[in-house]
Amino acid sequence: MPFIHTISDEDATDALERLYDAARKRAGKVYNIVRVMSLAPRTLQASMGIYIAIMHGESELSRSLRELLAVVVSGANDCFY
Repeated sequence: MPFIHTISDEDATDALERLYDAARKRAGKVYNIVRVMSLAPRTLQASMGIYIAIMHGESELSRSLRELLAVVVSGANDCFY
């Protein structure tokens, strides 16, 4: 299995620490999909901005339907996370 270096909660500082805190507030923990971008906090911040806009922004689709679509697409792509 490949190894991807990430920054732990204890070692996170500045912007990354704030992003981890926001992730814990939003999801209850910092998921690996967030940690994998920990070496590039600006990229992580941009990615989370897109995610929040898509999943929490105004839409004709309900939040639950958007989550369901994400699960279906992940399954179709054999992406289990």
